[in-house]
Amino acid sequence: MSSPAPLPLAPLSATTRFLVLAIAAIGFLFDTYELLMFPVIGAQALSELMNVPADGDAVRLWSGRMLWIAALCGGVFGLFGGWLIDRVGRKTVMVGSILLYSFSPVAAAFSTELWQFIVFRCTTFIGVCVEAVAAVTWLAELFQDKRTREKAIGWTLAFASVGGILVTEVYNEIRHALSVNPDALPSLPFPDGHNPNNTAWRYTLLTGLVPGGLILLLMPFVPESQAWKLKKRAGTLRRASFGELFSGGLLRTTLVTTVLSACGYAAAFGALQLTPLQMAPGLPDITQLKEETGYAVVEGQFFAARKALAEGTGSEEAVTTARTAMLKHPNADDIKNAINAKRGNVQRWQEIGGLTGRILLAVLLTFLSSRNLLRLFVVPGILLFPLTYYQLFQGEYVFFAIAVFFCGLVTVAQFSYLSELLPKMFPLHLRGTGGSFATNVGGRMIGTMAALLNTELLSQQFTGPNPIKVATAAAIIGGSVCAISFLLSFLLPTPKADPEG
Repeated sequence: MSSPAPLPLAPLSATTRFLVLAIAAIGFLFDTYELLMFPVIGAQALSELMNVPADGDAVRLWSGRMLWIAALCGGVFGLFGGWLIDRVGRKTVMVGSILLYSFSPVAAAFSTELWQFIVFRCTTFIGVCVEAVAAVTWLAELFQDKRTREKAIGWTLAFASVGGILVTEVYNEIRHALSVNPDALPSLPFPDGHNPNNTAWRYTLLTGLVPGGLILLLMPFVPESQAWKLKKRAGTLRRASFGELFSGGLLRTTLVTTVLSACGYAAAFGALQLTPLQMAPGLPDITQLKEETGYAVVEGQFFAARKALAEGTGSEEAVTTARTAMLKHPNADDIKNAINAKRGNVQRWQEIGGLTGRILLAVLLTFLSSRNLLRLFVVPGILLFPLTYYQLFQGEYVFFAIAVFFCGLVTVAQFSYLSELLPKMFPLHLRGTGGSFATNVGGRMIGTMAALLNTELLSQQFTGPNPIKVATAAAIIGGSVCAISFLLSFLLPTPKADPEG
């Protein structure tokens, strides 16, 4: 007995279309807001939780580790989330993932141990990884007209970069308010033993609760994907299977999109996200300020004492004495404020670049083929990353900042490109599973390893201060993955003409 044919899809009303677009835009905005909290606040949080200097080796190592650990957890659970998207429904999974990434930063704000901070950072990442795939799949199936669908996905994804700009500005405003008046914000019961002079990172994490409230208010008024729902009810929706992704017809699609995703994330995690987190303290104007105030001398003594201890020729007492001298230096607070301000500024440049890239992608989406659109962004990156991080990093800051803007543009545009491309590359019953595999396995499990590759392996092959070593490694990683993406563009299959297939 044949299954009943599904009913034709009903068009969305104007009000529903507006609400769908609003929810998608808010969701994408806060996806990035939550993800990019760590590059902004990470050094301050790790410094306090480990009781070490913010620009020391321990923070460098754990910055890379946390970027990868969180992304790895997000990738593993995000892969399962992609399967749930195809089994349970797009809207249901999207709501659950948003709640997870809304409450996790709040819990992280009250961390007293490094492991607690890591756990809640991981759950934040898990929520974001699942929501990103669920939202794009949901959008792709609610808008049936090809041109309307592309515009809906392209323009709502542009709000993701607004999230990066917003979290930077929120942190800067919180930091500035507390520096002017320590009692400027409501007194909260942060854990005993916290540093009362270093609470900006905790208050910034608390703002992660905002998206859950906004989206929960709107979700009851928008529908589930009609295409998925009708096939589910009619019994014609095939079961999602990871094995099918590697069948003859989809093997090439799965492999190429997975490696493309890995390359995009490698550029972001191996270079861009380490820029405010690790490279900002080594910019020339910060170095000059340290030298002019004499801070560089006591800082050098601290690092020398710690190196001697590691080599077995020093003592804990010498390290403690050197650390105390550094913390009590009359210009220590000025140096810290200058570094934090520079972190916020360079993050602002790269996020404005990312926003520009997403807008450019949305404009060009209907005019260029998939292959040429990809090449438009990866070809400049082959030269841009080495120029930015090897040549301009130690030059005039304004030229470096402009170059970071363009690095953000070409990298973040690739994320919008893949988000729009993936729903078209897989049949409906595999749309969540296939998109999730490419994004989570390729991007978040493999691509994000570039953070560790940089901070723990490649950067250590060079000489000089940590920021310069990390920047040199970023030049190599960024240029290399853009070159790989360019070569893969020749193997990229043509997207399906009918995304409902």
